[in-house]
This record gives sequence, structure tokens and C-alpha cells, in this order.
Amino acid sequence: MQRAQQLRRRTAKEDRMKPIDLIKKGIIKDNPTFVLVLGMCPTLGTTTSALNGMGMGLATLVVLTLSNIVISAVARFIPDKVRIPSYIVIISAFVTIIQLLMQAYLPSLYETLGLFIPLIVVNCIVLGRAEAFANKNTVLDSACDGLGIGLGFTLSLMVIGLIRELLGSGTLFGLPLWHGDGILVFVLAPGAFLVLGLLMALFNKLTRRA
Repeated sequence: MQRAQQLRRRTAKEDRMKPIDLIKKGIIKDNPTFVLVLGMCPTLGTTTSALNGMGMGLATLVVLTLSNIVISAVARFIPDKVRIPSYIVIISAFVTIIQLLMQAYLPSLYETLGLFIPLIVVNCIVLGRAEAFANKNTVLDSACDGLGIGLGFTLSLMVIGLIRELLGSGTLFGLPLWHGDGILVFVLAPGAFLVLGLLMALFNKLTRRA
């Protein structure tokens, strides 16, 4: 009996991923945009420019990482009946903090992103990681998981926004690259679906080869 318990502990210890591997997994293998296909509303709605995509991604990254840490620390004390509402309250607190900070220090970006910032509360990426990972793992692992998934989301939104901005407006992070108009469709909703689909196919093809 004791020998079996020791073997289970050793196996569990060996199965635990290193922090850097958890971060890499969130960026590549479990990329929320191109692999898990989560958080499509902000992905399609805020990526009209690279700056908007990066801002939305970083706001989500901060909320995701901090909520993962807190949920991992307090999960054992939360009754199952109020588990999900409790997670939402924790996530809402961090979203409110980010919202107030953006209003104070980045008002132009906050006005551009608008309703998408408070909607982070119901973003399936944030709540999904809390339920699927943070409440079952250590604080360190949960922080690394949130950081990896958040970086994957941020990079995805920034790349989509960069391509849409470049082709649709002829600018890069707001800086003009050539004179004249861009291709209007990339600024509109159909352009978002087109760029997302092409990047998703390319990302999955490259990661399968690797």
C-alpha cells in the first residue's frame, strides 16, 4: 500500500510540467485563438489595428494571470455549489481594476476598446482556465498557465490586427507606410474572418510539422 502511494506520488511529480513548458504550451499547443478557437468576439471586434489587438490581449493576460493565482490559492475553501459564481466575482474584481487603470492612464485606448474590456469577465478563456486548470493546480503552475495562455492570446490578436491594419489602412501601429488608401475589406468584419481563417490554417500547419 505504502509502495503504491509512493509510486503514484513519483508519477505525478514526473508528469508535472516545468513552468517554461506550461508557458510554451499556452502559446503554441493550447493557443486560445488558433487552436482552441476561444474568445472570438474580442478577436474579431478589436483587431482593426495592431495596437488595439495588443491592448486587448495584454488586458486579458493580466486578468487571466492574476485570477488564476487567486483562484488556485482559494479554490479549496470554496464550496462546489458557489464555485462558478465565486470565480466570476474574483475575475470581475481584476477586470474592474484594469478598467479603472486604463481609463486613468490610457483613455484613448480604453475608448477604442469600449465594451470589450468589461466583457473580459465573461470571456470563456478566463473562466475556462479557472475551471479547467487553476482550481486543480498549484499557484505557480496556475500563474504560468495564465501567462502562457495570455501571451498566446495577445500575440494572436496583435498579428491579426497588424495584418488588417497594414492591408486595410496602410499603417503599422498607426504609422503610415505608404500614401493612398488600403483595401477596405480588411478593416471591415469580413476581413477579420478572412485573416483569422488564413492564419489559423497556417498556424496549425506549421505547429503540426514541428
